[in-house]
Amino acid sequence: MPTPTIDATSVRVDSWTWAVRLFKTRSQAASACRSGHVRVNGAPAKASVQVKAGDEVRVRVSGLERIVVVVRPIAKRVGPPVAAECMQDNSPPPPPPEVLASLPRRDRGAGRPTKRERRDLEKLRGL
Repeated sequence: MPTPTIDATSVRVDSWTWAVRLFKTRSQAASACRSGHVRVNGAPAKASVQVKAGDEVRVRVSGLERIVVVVRPIAKRVGPPVAAECMQDNSPPPPPPEVLASLPRRDRGAGRPTKRERRDLEKLRGL
């Protein structure tokens, strides 16, 4: 009896992003597709969009964009070394920690800035 193969000519984008370990669970991958965080060849992708070798997949994960090209479509989750062979990562390098630390951030739940804070921000920006 021959062993079943995990390669296919095309697979669903949510299944492929989960299989190559861009998401921890398939439901997270499907949710990202529904939210518009996944694009295939520049177009927003639903979870059922089929990807094949050569397609460019852009995934927004935790504020950073990953740009990967499908080398081999797979439907079953594989180990990290095999997953690296199934995609070509063209993502830009993450910004250095110094740049991230210098970006202004409000505390979560602090609400909108007050009028005084908005005026200070406008003065800082030179508006």
